[in-house]
Amino acid sequence: MSFNGMAFKMTADLSGFDGTSADYTLDVSGLACPMPLLKAKQKLNAMQPGELLRVIATDAGSQRDFSSFVALSTHMLLSSEVRGESYIYLIKKGA
Repeated sequence: MSFNGMAFKMTADLSGFDGTSADYTLDVSGLACPMPLLKAKQKLNAMQPGELLRVIATDAGSQRDFSSFVALSTHMLLSSEVRGESYIYLIKKGA
């Protein structure tokens, strides 16, 4: 993108609702169900309790998948939002 001959790169702000930064970001854009959730579960298994994982997905079914998964686990879903075609989740690793 350019404006008056100056080039600009557009980037998305991927911080949580409250600006919380994550310890890890997992971009599973383009992957279909059940892969976004499976990749997130693998990453969470490698993390320490209390660490934050931001997941960026494009699969609309991920909304249902992530809310159900977190409800049945020790993890906490701190934020969930839609930005354009992306679904962004901030998950706190449980014990």
